[in-house]
Amino acid sequence: MTINDDVVDEVLVALADSTRRRVLDVLAAQGEATATTIAQHVPVSRQAIVKHLSVLDRAGLVAGHKTGREVRYAVQPERLDTAARWLAKVASDWDRRLATIKRLAEGA
Repeated sequence: MTINDDVVDEVLVALADSTRRRVLDVLAAQGEATATTIAQHVPVSRQAIVKHLSVLDRAGLVAGHKTGREVRYAVQPERLDTAARWLAKVASDWDRRLATIKRLAEGA
């Protein structure tokens, strides 16, 4: 299975902001929540939370559904899994390279 570079890029850009990471943490802990509920746990306004949720939604990290007049958001882990697989591959590649360097250094 190949890893979609565009997905990884979108996820990493979305997660580059610490507020968005905190929003994901709140959603992961609560299962789902409204922007108002999230704003009670993150030190920014509800309007800022809505903007952060929009970025997370475009990256495929959260999804919202309407319940009455509220929009409730939940984490969508699939794209996080894709980024995690890419990070694991990068780490594995580096481990292999470092092992080669160590073997060469010890053999010299």
